Amino acid sequence: MTFLRCAATAAFLLSCGSSAAAEAPRVVATIGPLQSLTAAVMAGVGSPALLVPGGASPHAYSLRPSEAAALQAADLVVWIGPALERFLEEGLDSLAPRARRIEVLELAGLTLLEPREGGNWDSHAHDLAGEHSHDEEHDHDDHDEAADGHEGHGEDDHRYGAVDAHVWLDPRNAQTIVQAIAGTLTELDPEHAAVYRDNAAGTVERIEGLRGELAAQLAPVAGRPFVVFHDAYGYFERAFSLNAVGSVTVSPEQQPSARRIAELRTRIRELGAACLFREPQFAPRLVETLSEGGGLRIGVLDPLGADLAPGPEAYPRLLRNLADSLSDCLAGGG
Repeated sequence: MTFLRCAATAAFLLSCGSSAAAEAPRVVATIGPLQSLTAAVMAGVGSPALLVPGGASPHAYSLRPSEAAALQAADLVVWIGPALERFLEEGLDSLAPRARRIEVLELAGLTLLEPREGGNWDSHAHDLAGEHSHDEEHDHDDHDEAADGHEGHGEDDHRYGAVDAHVWLDPRNAQTIVQAIAGTLTELDPEHAAVYRDNAAGTVERIEGLRGELAAQLAPVAGRPFVVFHDAYGYFERAFSLNAVGSVTVSPEQQPSARRIAELRTRIRELGAACLFREPQFAPRLVETLSEGGGLRIGVLDPLGADLAPGPEAYPRLLRNLADSLSDCLAGGG
């Protein structure tokens, strides 16, 4: 009896050792928020690589040789889609020929928003780093296009700016992304299927708790108007009933003309905004110039979490940072 018990124990230990030694899928996620959600699902099995480092633009990124090699070896690539990572649109087939792909904007069940243009919203033809392709002096059509959410989407309506690609900023979209990642990893690596499913369930539950926490934090400032430098926050605004009233598109690389600054000051004043939110790549002096004489409070919003260390904690920290900055400034403390 003792021998049988020992033999069974030995077999169990060998089995555990074999499972632990099984090679994890090689996964590449393009941007920080996707890397974080993927890392949460893979916890205990492996760690996904981050393709576009913090602070770099996912629209016009130039791959380094080591990053191209990571794509070549990948079993799975998680990306938003060509509406965001334009640099991968033409080359992904050759860069990652053997990899499965999760194109987030193609997932069923996402809430998608259209970019806001016209009226108080500048052209959406610029990237997360603040780049833009429209003329600084261009006059926009005098109309508002509401960013109404809709479930599901047509075959190609996400491409080339027809959809706001910042989908991860809605916590419920993030939950959908987590479930999709877990499903694909389970197919790629059935040996660790139970781990992926358990991690996904725990991550979805944690995001739901975070959503409730942030809703309570932001409720006191939900109606207060604010202006952003970049229309990247529609999903977050919708999720938490926030009141962004317009954007002021400028390039971080080029000082806007005196005429452009005067136009933006007038717009900000007319919108009655309590706060103006810049992004980290913009020099504080530019923001001070735009806000002179307007009594505006200034805050900072970062839709990608450029300064956050990659890993499972980055996504919840990203949302908390947004909520903290918004609540602090709109409540009058920023």
